[in-house]
Amino acid sequence: MRNPLSLFLLPALLLPACHGNTLDFTPDDGYWVPLWDGATLDGWSMAGPGAFLIEDGALRATGGMGLLWYSAESFRDFVLKLEWMVEEAEDNSGVFVRFPDPGDDPWVAVNQGYEIQICDAAEDKHNTGSIYSFQGPTSIPTRPPGEWNEYTITVVGQHYTVQINGETVNEFDGERSREGYIGLQNHDDGSPVRFRNIRVRRLAE
Repeated sequence: MRNPLSLFLLPALLLPACHGNTLDFTPDDGYWVPLWDGATLDGWSMAGPGAFLIEDGALRATGGMGLLWYSAESFRDFVLKLEWMVEEAEDNSGVFVRFPDPGDDPWVAVNQGYEIQICDAAEDKHNTGSIYSFQGPTSIPTRPPGEWNEYTITVVGQHYTVQINGETVNEFDGERSREGYIGLQNHDDGSPVRFRNIRVRRLAE
């Protein structure tokens, strides 16, 4: 039996909130959609050398420099959540967003999308939490090597918000494409970065 009170409250909960001239963006379906099933590479494609191996419920980068990208669909405004882990502070990888179909060229993502960097031993615009080569993070609240970290990357219009383990570390306004694919970098043999729990939530204006 439906609760009459819930029927009364539901329309109010669905109304978008407005603050001055700023639009609030809300999920179009209310659900997180997993991009990786934890067992196969269905929906993903590899560009460039190297690979991602599936080990213990995670993707492990090997070789490179290459790009594993979610080729099943592109995204416009969204929130992306994923976990990553490094073995050493020098391990290098990154999360790419809003790049066009790269074919077999991983540099398409570098030159036409934005990379949210992973490398605790780098500096400023190349450090973990940076928009690679564009803007460094305000802080780097990562856990020690061997422990999992979480990225929350929110992309609305040309505004990019990066959170590490729940702390906002970067607010960046870009100028590149407003729609594109999501990908993970395998940088080199010495950077066996791992990823898991990759999920996205589309945002609707």
